[in-house]
Order: sequence, then C-alpha cells, then structure tokens
Amino acid sequence: MKFSNILYACSYVLALSIFTSCNNDDDNQSTMLPNANADFSGTYSQVDHMGRPGINTVLSADDATKDSQNRTLPADMAVAFQASFEARLEAYHDVYATILGADPAAVNYENNILGLDIASLTSYLAADVLEVAPNLPTTYFNPGTDADMDGRILVPDGDEVALTGRTIQDDVIDVSLILLFGGMEGDRFSGQDTDGDGMADLPRLTSDGVSITANPTTTFPYLGNPE
Repeated sequence: MKFSNILYACSYVLALSIFTSCNNDDDNQSTMLPNANADFSGTYSQVDHMGRPGINTVLSADDATKDSQNRTLPADMAVAFQASFEARLEAYHDVYATILGADPAAVNYENNILGLDIASLTSYLAADVLEVAPNLPTTYFNPGTDADMDGRILVPDGDEVALTGRTIQDDVIDVSLILLFGGMEGDRFSGQDTDGDGMADLPRLTSDGVSITANPTTTFPYLGNPE
C-alpha cells in the first residue's frame, strides 16, 4: 500500500528594480525621484500570521477557521482554537485508521517526542507566534543526546531543546509533522514496511519529503546559490 505525501512548498521572491536615465546634453541633470509622503490613511486589519509555518493550514478544519485565526490576536488564539485543532488532529488519525483497515477508536494521537499530550500540543501550537528563549540555544527542535543511554535519542531524556526560536537550518515543516504524528519515538508514521514485502504499509506523515536549502549564507537574505 502506497501513500502520497502532502508537500508544502514555500517560496519567497524579493525583487528590487531601480531605473535611472541619462541625458547626454546635460550630465548634471538629476535622476532622483521626487520625495513622496507615505499615505497611511484608511482602515487596516490583521490578515495573516506566520509564526509557525503550516500549522494553521494543517489544523484548521476549513477556510473560515483559518481566516479567523489569522485575524485573532496571539494572546487569544489558544482559548479560541485549541479545541478545534485537537478535534482536527484526532480526525486525521481516524482517517489514517480507516485507510489502514483499523478501528478509528484504536488509532489515536500518541504523546510526542516532547512528552506533550494532544491538549497541551494543540494549545501550544494554536498560538501562532515564534517564541524566543534568550537563555537557551535558538532552535525549532534539537533532540540533544541520548542522555539516559536508553538508545532512543528522540525520546525525552532531559537535554532536548525545542521551540525556542528558529534558525535558517531548521526544517520547521518536518519538525511540526513529527510533533503531530511521530509519537514518542518520532517515527510512528514514517512509511514503514510492516510485512516485509518492500512496500510501505504505513503512511509517511513525519516528513514532507522536501529538504531545506543546503547552502544558506550568513548574511541577509541568507539564500544560497540555486541548486
């Protein structure tokens, strides 16, 4: 049984064009544009948040919920959307259970690699902000080491760091999918071949299959050469 991944592709384009002209009859002619005053009149409203890429898209049940969250102040998000996000996440597990021919009641969210239950995780993710921890390393997720020497690096053992910010090397979509579907080991639904026939029997839900740019630069806008 094969399953297709939902691929999230995000592209950002920065364009800046400067046009000047020259007149051979008057080399001293200025080509500077006249000063213009910015006009901020009118009514403005919040239309989007992007603290945690993909979360709103994955966990909002419909466009109305998605748009509503994008207009909500971060301080009000957890109360307003935690319950619907939890229901949506459980609904995904029910769908996968049906595809696998299992009882939906038996295939539920499993506490993840951070030890978070479904209510805690969806409450945390519902607040679509990128937090920063000044006293910890900046990372979307760093599993640390196998501090308790149980052979399971992703299982919480005290030295992992998560959601303290984001670096350009962090694959935030894969981390989010692992938190949502990976369970305690981080690989619960990773396209496993359970019957040894060389074909995937479980869906691959812990990665979008798109790697991050391998050669980011250290200066803005941090994009490396095209690959």
